[in-house]
Amino acid sequence: ALAGLNADFAALYSDEGRPSIAPERLIRASLLQILFSVRSERQLVEQMDYNLMFRWFVGLGIDDPVWVATVFTKNRDRLLTTEMSRKVMAAILAHPEVEPLLSDDHFSVDGTLIKAWASMKSFQPKAPPEEDDLGDPPTPPDNDTPTKPDQPQPPETPPMQSKSRNTEVDFKGEKRSNATHASISDPDARLYKKSPGAGAMLCFMGHTLMENKNGLIVQADLTHADGFGERKAALDMIHRHSPGSTRQLTLGADKGYDSAEFVADLRKACVTPHVAQKARHSAIDGRTTRHPGYAVSQKRRKKIEEPFGWAKTVGGMAQTVHRSIEKVRARFTMTMAASNLARLPGLLAA
Repeated sequence: ALAGLNADFAALYSDEGRPSIAPERLIRASLLQILFSVRSERQLVEQMDYNLMFRWFVGLGIDDPVWVATVFTKNRDRLLTTEMSRKVMAAILAHPEVEPLLSDDHFSVDGTLIKAWASMKSFQPKAPPEEDDLGDPPTPPDNDTPTKPDQPQPPETPPMQSKSRNTEVDFKGEKRSNATHASISDPDARLYKKSPGAGAMLCFMGHTLMENKNGLIVQADLTHADGFGERKAALDMIHRHSPGSTRQLTLGADKGYDSAEFVADLRKACVTPHVAQKARHSAIDGRTTRHPGYAVSQKRRKKIEEPFGWAKTVGGMAQTVHRSIEKVRARFTMTMAASNLARLPGLLAA
């Protein structure tokens, strides 16, 4: 798969300046970090210094020097973008041995919350807008006014007060929302809760498109956490995976996707919406539910939870260690590609 991306790697690797880490080795090292649950780049570089299996997989010789952790991180952030992560996933799925395992017509979609690398204490009120400069300037103080000799003068500088970096904060009774507050640690994170009984947290929303034959992820995306991100991301992923398709595809999803607008958009795109019906005011009617394929899609769509569970328990996506939506999206996409790699040995041997 990496050999098929040589042209893309050549465009990323410059012939000028100091030599950087080859993109192929960056991708291999990132996959190792995900597959073996290595918590940080520093630990990854440390293990690569003595682990012969890691050296072999990345392409380093026994006596080759290992990279500095900061150099590895900077090169990864510059080269391993969302576009490159998607190309790696597509190259794996396009392999001659993997392509027969995929379904071309039947898919499922779902989303999950990815906890951001930001605490609730960082969710603070936004700065007020600056006042218009057209107003009258403030009146300067009159320095010629004599002062009374017996009047105490204020100190020139206020005394310094020590403040703990981790002070106790009580949020009880305070109304906080994304409209009035933002995280100073990661401004892209949003306060959101997926179910009424759950607590809100600063997070992103990851989305995946799965083919229903063997449960492999064919598309991945990550957006701001809100009530409309799942349906919009589902449309983007199905259009990106099958642009201009004239075949009648099917898309399984849970009740959160049972929206009249979303169902209409799927039908316009030649996609049959196999969406779970709400108890009331459902956009899915007997035209869809009467077919046997609807029940099959509802059964198969639940398999999409397995890559989410693997990504959070093994791949380190329960709480991301990256900040900004672009970096988290690239990491989430690469983690979904790694989940496919973890499942392929069993599928190919069957």
